[in-house]
Amino acid sequence: MAGPLIRSLWSTTRKSLSSSSSSSTAPLRPFLYPRAHAYSLPRCFSAVAGAAAAADTASSLDPNRLRNVAVIAHVDHGKTTLMDRLLRQCGAEIPHERALDSISLERERGITIASKVTSISWKENELNMVDTPGHADFGGEVERVVGMVEGAVLVVDAGEGPLAQTKFVLAKALKYGLRPILLLNKVDRHSVTEERCDEVESLVFDLFANLGATEEQLDFPVLYASAKEGWASSTFTKSPPFDARNMSDLLDAIIRRVPPPTASLDSPFQMLVSMMEKDFYLGRILTGRVSSGVIRVGDRVHGLRSTDSGVEKIEEGKVLKLMKKKGTSIVLIDSAGAGDIISMAGLTSPSIGHTVANVEVMTALPTVELDPPTISMTFSVNDSPLAGRDGTHLTGGKIGDRLLAEAETNLAINVLPGLSDSFEVQGRGELQLGILIENMRREGFELSVSPPKVMYKTENGVKLEPLEEVTIEVNEEHVGLVMEALSHRRAEVNDMGPVAGSEGRTRLSMTCPSRGLVGYRSVFSSDTRGTGFMHRAFLKYAKYRGPLGNVRKGVLVSVGHGTITSYALLSLEPRGTLFVTPGMESYDGMIVGEHSRDTDLDVNPVRTKELTNVRAASKDETLKLTPPRLMTLEEGIGYVASDELIEVTPKVIRLRKKYLDANKRKTMRNKPKD
Repeated sequence: MAGPLIRSLWSTTRKSLSSSSSSSTAPLRPFLYPRAHAYSLPRCFSAVAGAAAAADTASSLDPNRLRNVAVIAHVDHGKTTLMDRLLRQCGAEIPHERALDSISLERERGITIASKVTSISWKENELNMVDTPGHADFGGEVERVVGMVEGAVLVVDAGEGPLAQTKFVLAKALKYGLRPILLLNKVDRHSVTEERCDEVESLVFDLFANLGATEEQLDFPVLYASAKEGWASSTFTKSPPFDARNMSDLLDAIIRRVPPPTASLDSPFQMLVSMMEKDFYLGRILTGRVSSGVIRVGDRVHGLRSTDSGVEKIEEGKVLKLMKKKGTSIVLIDSAGAGDIISMAGLTSPSIGHTVANVEVMTALPTVELDPPTISMTFSVNDSPLAGRDGTHLTGGKIGDRLLAEAETNLAINVLPGLSDSFEVQGRGELQLGILIENMRREGFELSVSPPKVMYKTENGVKLEPLEEVTIEVNEEHVGLVMEALSHRRAEVNDMGPVAGSEGRTRLSMTCPSRGLVGYRSVFSSDTRGTGFMHRAFLKYAKYRGPLGNVRKGVLVSVGHGTITSYALLSLEPRGTLFVTPGMESYDGMIVGEHSRDTDLDVNPVRTKELTNVRAASKDETLKLTPPRLMTLEEGIGYVASDELIEVTPKVIRLRKKYLDANKRKTMRNKPKD
């Protein structure tokens, strides 16, 4: 049955084809001459598609549609929350609040540690937004990215006004000739009024003038916003209409006030590397702003760096991947033009501050100038009796490799090799170095860390030390306690007055040596019962102010090795504050508490109750001990003295003496402390 049916269908088809061919042969040419038309038709369509693709590529590479903007502010003034709202306004999916804080420590502590770059589209323009840290310790992140942008949004808390770090980041922006847009955030608070906003605006204007701003920079626009509620307005309001509760005014102001990058697409490709990260599959990923030319996947490029003898070629290779952060995701791109901020993979040697360019270019771009570090700490191998129990990376070689890798990605940190597997690490503050130690601890490292030491200078025979500008806001009843503590740390008060909009609050502005502020944050929180705010930023190097007063008591030092007992701690409680709990391991030279006097005291925390054949009326289980003061890493960094060390392992933070033997400590006791 199938054979006759197929033959009948074939004959019917032949008849219909022959009848139609007699009337008109033109429509059948594709079937009669399939080979000729198989090439002619696609060639026509490919020409149209190619022209459209070329037009799209030309429009995407046009620098006039780009805006490169950095968001700068003091800590906790709302930068990252503002970035969330801008991403959501432009259609990006936000998986969680503070989406750009992708590092685990950033999410745990609620701070921004590293600068992040992302791009959003608004009204046929592409905005490359850079979120920057607000802490003074991470000022190097601000310095290296502010040269990538042509504009900045200065976020200021309308209630607090400009603070110490506001001055620092604004000075960097003005130095590069940026014209910031002032955004007064948190205007939805009850204490913020229009008069308060006018007062903050005049304070910011005075700050601009004191930093040497030009006439064009002084003519800054002012916007009012509530990043938490997701709106910005060009006029003061505390509750805008429903259809205006968005960030359109801020985005329009960025398009209008920030100039597009002035770059040439016809020049050879050049890019200054501003950020670097490592990927298990792609290797080294270099991020920076394209200074000139066009880069495409597959282009031959090489890395350059400036040396005293001239420009040195580092490595030559091929661009394997071009990437761009759009919203919260990374997308692959085929090409990028001058003025754009992109990431590329393919080279293994260039790092931050180096130039990536076409192979025919042998000119390196000028590097970023960073402020010098102010403190240093010594990282060495953990040599305590309990070493090697928790960590997996124990040797000096592994510690050195990890520190050198950190210095390669973070220009604000310098690493200098020392003696006997030790390394001097220089940075901006104990918070920055504390973050580094915490990251190493979580990666399985064991190490010993010395207390921070201030880096002095000598000019014309005069000893200089770094000074910091400190802004403190406390309740009135705590002012005397704070001023007394800071007087022992060689602080000098510049200004003192009430806080606008807050009854019973006082604001202090002062200068203090960096060495005096080491370890003071935990003391400050205790003195103010957690109600005070303290902000600090590097100011300048000034004449040495003399030795500090008595800022710490002595310590209780263990002279026993073993497990700490509650029986021994019960007799030690009257001697001071304990740092340990029963069941913890102890060894000779370990610090187990703070003495109530100014001298150190050797104690035995592992002493046990002597066994007798007489039945006791009480039991050890009924002993009640005062809860100990368990030291965190940051508290330990600020607490230890010059003859002490911090033992850091993945599970435990211990304080110990530099010399574990009691007789050795006695011989070194007469040595003056730094």
